[in-house]
Amino acid sequence: MKNKLFFLFVTILLFGCSQSNKISINKLEGSPEYENAKLEIQNSTNNEDEYSFSFEIDQYELGTQTLNAKENELANSSKGQHIHFIVNNGPYSAHYSDNFKKKLDKSNNVILAFLSRSYHESVKNPNAYVLTQVGDGDKIDLTSPFLFYSRPKGVYKGKDTKKLLLDFYLVNTSISPSGNKVRATIQDTEFIIDEWAPYYIEGLKKGNVSIKLELLNSKGELVDSPFNPSIRNVVLE
Repeated sequence: MKNKLFFLFVTILLFGCSQSNKISINKLEGSPEYENAKLEIQNSTNNEDEYSFSFEIDQYELGTQTLNAKENELANSSKGQHIHFIVNNGPYSAHYSDNFKKKLDKSNNVILAFLSRSYHESVKNPNAYVLTQVGDGDKIDLTSPFLFYSRPKGVYKGKDTKKLLLDFYLVNTSISPSGNKVRATIQDTEFIIDEWAPYYIEGLKKGNVSIKLELLNSKGELVDSPFNPSIRNVVLE
């Protein structure tokens, strides 16, 4: 009898561990909408290898904490709301002022800038972003469909490792159950996403985590567009 109880205990324990280590994504709910927030670029000036950017922001405040920043238990910037500035779909830089300088290559640079909540979730209304390109070299068609990677990014420590924001930005395209979709491969686990929304990842083990985002058409084929797919690595400590 004791052996049977012990075996049952071990089975339950192992099952619980396997379940807790299962990677999952869930839609993030409850974020302020900021449906009237607006971002416009006023000027971009080149001084040798450095550009000066000037933006105009309406109905959105940089440097303040988003209302539900503590409740959602996501990694949060102590400096508050900001602009995510992405060059050629590389890792973003965060800017807490509407004027800043950035060193860029002399070649053509495709720039996506969008308003971000303090916990790095993008504002997804049609006026909350700017897509442009600066520099020399061949220009690309900015009317193409784009999938830009945003989060997760960098190194996560302590409680921030429990829930990671999965967020991306779509331009000139949409996703739906019957149309284009985003395939997120986290480690070796695949998820098909058919709603443009923020998500959070749970069940990740400590260490290096690989993430790939792909924009797919309705047939499940990779869309022929710049910067597709996106591949990143983040670290959980």
